[in-house]
Amino acid sequence: MQPRATVLFQGDSITEAGRDRSSPGDLGHGYAALAAAGLPGAPHVLNRGVGGDRLADLRERWEADTMAHRPALVSVLIGVNDTWRRYDRDLPSPVESWEQDYHRLLTGLRGHCAPRLVLIEPFLLPVRAEQWGWRADLDARIQAVRRLAAAHGAHLLAADGLLNQAARTAGDPALIAADGVHPTALGHRLLADAWLALVGAPNP
Repeated sequence: MQPRATVLFQGDSITEAGRDRSSPGDLGHGYAALAAAGLPGAPHVLNRGVGGDRLADLRERWEADTMAHRPALVSVLIGVNDTWRRYDRDLPSPVESWEQDYHRLLTGLRGHCAPRLVLIEPFLLPVRAEQWGWRADLDARIQAVRRLAAAHGAHLLAADGLLNQAARTAGDPALIAADGVHPTALGHRLLADAWLALVGAPNP
């Protein structure tokens, strides 16, 4: 009997969404868990999101938390903390080198186990006036993720536009992401539904 395909969600607190890190199979309560519940074929699903991670942090644990599982499908959402830390802690992550580092992670992964890839754009729904000033940095990362998706043949989930449009429809961005970054239950549902529509069934 062939082992079940592994689907792995990777990222920061948006992906982690309260998962119990001491329980390897715990998926948290966010979009990753919702998407997993909608996948056909009962794949083996792992959530390895870690709150607060920037790309540099993800790079440090990439081997153990991604490569070692030899996943058939990898979904990555990273980048908003790189923007956030620039403004609240004066810790810039220059976008050009950020994109190069991200490219190296994906190249190594493809050479290792050739999974299907899903890249989710980082997103921001400004709920405070100063967050509009973050857009220049974040928008450049969104464009970088789009280039990376094209370069690596990845599915692209254009989350920034999706969630900002939902915020306009709802009449208040806090209904989609209470602090502008972390999705509400509705925001996670929107992400999960878009992810499932994009991905469909993983390869067996």
